[in-house]
Amino acid sequence: MRDEESGGGHRLGSYLRARRELVSPAQVGLPTGGRRRVPGLRREEVALLAGISPDYYLRLERGRDKNPSPQVLESLARVLQLDDIERTYLLDLAAARPRAPRRKRSEHVPARVYELLAHLQIPAFVEGRAFDVLASNPMAVALSPRLRPGQNRLRSLLLDPEERAFHQDWTKATADFIATLRTTIGDDIDNPRFVELVGELALSSQRFRTLWARHDVRSLDGGTTTVHHPVVGELRLHRDKLPIGDVILVVYYPDKDSDSDEKLRLLAALAHTETADDHTRVGRPDASSNRPTRSQS
Repeated sequence: MRDEESGGGHRLGSYLRARRELVSPAQVGLPTGGRRRVPGLRREEVALLAGISPDYYLRLERGRDKNPSPQVLESLARVLQLDDIERTYLLDLAAARPRAPRRKRSEHVPARVYELLAHLQIPAFVEGRAFDVLASNPMAVALSPRLRPGQNRLRSLLLDPEERAFHQDWTKATADFIATLRTTIGDDIDNPRFVELVGELALSSQRFRTLWARHDVRSLDGGTTTVHHPVVGELRLHRDKLPIGDVILVVYYPDKDSDSDEKLRLLAALAHTETADDHTRVGRPDASSNRPTRSQS
């Protein structure tokens, strides 16, 4: 992570600065005329609206005061127009305390989850906290080859042209994923996997650098998405994310008897045919070869 995020005070200040730059004067009822040297609100404007002194707010942004009261934080959340997730994130930043580095924990997929994946007839896979794909079933791979174990969903989304074409709304998807990653990281900023992934994407993706600097936080749970499959075409799928221990089971499914349901059945038939052809070529049909490969990040 960047130096400015290495301590609670600096992380709080960085978050406040990023959020005030996203709030326009008009949004808080201030005049919009005249030349402004900074995007969004000025520090003194935030302080005025929050009912605190400009000097105190400056100390907060510069990480010199690491213990603002809950009342101050609530006022700042109101001025910066934070939603519930963003407000909670702000409160957690202020509550963060120095701690010893945590030991890296391997993300383990329980054996029973492999059996579950093998029985599911819809795209399903297991991901870790950093969007690493740890296990997947054949339908997930048929939906997208980027859902094979060992892939990283955020890296694919940002750097793989096929994944960009796969998503109907790539712009929203990247914003959601990056904001969710920041929420997931929380105060676990010294986690080696997070450090590695953020460093890699900061070097290789302008889109990541732009969105990471906004300090957006979000929760990417259930929802509905539209994707463009290169063979069966457009699919409208619901997504559910189910925590299992330290990992998350993700499933995609269509509305029953919908056009997407029919297309997903076609995709399943095509995937089954391709698998059977592969077995014929190697001369040894083996149902166990469809079992997801165990992989850990």
